[in-house]
Amino acid sequence: MNLTKMKLLEPDYENKSSGIINGKTSGILNWNDIAYPEMYDMYQALLSNFWKAQEINMQDDIKQWPQLTAEEKDVFLRINTQLASLDSLQTPVMTRVMDYVTDSSMQAVFAVIAQQEAVHNESYSYVLSSLVSSDEQMERFNQAKNDPVVRKRNDLVLKAYEDFREEPSARNLFRLCVNSINLEGVYFYAGFAFFYHLARQQKMVKTSTMISYIQRDEMQHAYFVSRFLRLLMEENEELQSDENISYIYETIGEAVRLEQEWAAYILKDIPEIDLKEFEGYVEYLANKRLRQLHLDNLYSDRENPMPWIHVFSDEMMNETKSDFFEQKSRAYTKVTEKNGFDEL
Repeated sequence: MNLTKMKLLEPDYENKSSGIINGKTSGILNWNDIAYPEMYDMYQALLSNFWKAQEINMQDDIKQWPQLTAEEKDVFLRINTQLASLDSLQTPVMTRVMDYVTDSSMQAVFAVIAQQEAVHNESYSYVLSSLVSSDEQMERFNQAKNDPVVRKRNDLVLKAYEDFREEPSARNLFRLCVNSINLEGVYFYAGFAFFYHLARQQKMVKTSTMISYIQRDEMQHAYFVSRFLRLLMEENEELQSDENISYIYETIGEAVRLEQEWAAYILKDIPEIDLKEFEGYVEYLANKRLRQLHLDNLYSDRENPMPWIHVFSDEMMNETKSDFFEQKSRAYTKVTEKNGFDEL
């Protein structure tokens, strides 16, 4: 089923959309008259997370930077630019999806996600500019762009994104959503683990604070896209096929393998991170993403095999708390049954 681009205004239609895709809607958003009232709670939850990179003073990290080992500096810069490269994709992809979503409330949520991804991308650049010269920043971004292991890892997601850009169809939107979950719910976590590893040694703590804000956002983005995908399948029976369910399992499984491969490649010189534990951690995350889609675990049921990372985990982020290093308060909005994030 091909998708019709939503017109800006259709005065003859109702304000409440008749469908997520190819629906009839005026284009006017009245939050008191929407098809899925939970979207307002999601919208508000995302807005409550608003932050800017410049709110985090990098002076402590600037002072600590010369004290890192050569291996730590190299991995730090490579991960930073590789994560920035992935986040560069999300803003244009989310805005592209907005053209074909015919529910104005969901368009608004996608708009906030697109804005937050732009903030994430800027944040990585902000960290880099605090620590290294412009020339090294350029060199590292080119390294991220040309690294064969990174390109292999990203191709899985890029193919789905490009397919939707070339042919906006229900099938390709379905696949884009699965791979957006891969990107935001699986791919970023090896990089996050490295920054948290430094923080548990009291190193580069300001950077880890910023990373935790990014992770909190990505966690909520992955939840929203999972909910959007479930509703998309409910409204469009042709998407409820065995082939599509198999695609979800196969694609998330492939993302896990690629993330594990990338972690072994990028973290091999960081002996304090147990790569076997990390393999289990990625599988643990994949199971969580599948449960968000109301599907069974792909991997044997397990607890988080990296207990030291628990302080940065999704569960901990779901509580209002202050940072354990007693730095800037991380006043995360406490999620509730009402807004649905309890499923995380």
